[in-house]
Amino acid sequence: MMKKLLMAIAALVATMGFAFAQVDVNKADAAALDAVKGIGPAKSKAILDERAKGGEFKDWADFEKRVKGVGEKNAIKLSEAGLQVNGKSREGAAAKPAKADKADKADKAGKADKMAAAPAGK
Repeated sequence: MMKKLLMAIAALVATMGFAFAQVDVNKADAAALDAVKGIGPAKSKAILDERAKGGEFKDWADFEKRVKGVGEKNAIKLSEAGLQVNGKSREGAAAKPAKADKADKADKAGKADKMAAAPAGK
């Protein structure tokens, strides 16, 4: 029973990694772009049309400038959803969740230390 539960948890964790796959805007086709949360068929068409017209996107600033409807806030959300430009995430996109995770882990570790130090039965 325990083995089955551990296998199910391992499978769940493994599939979660696929949900956050990185998609490079300069290499992706319409289907790959559509798979990014926040990009639908109209936006993926606009991205592909602009890429065909003006060539590959140099960086995030170039992407935001050339694709209508993509500003700073939207670009950060798209980057957090897995979109990349030339293999790079947008600056500021991944930093926020990572800091929260580290602080949360440190807080949990501190609570665990306090629990271990507390006398049993109190």
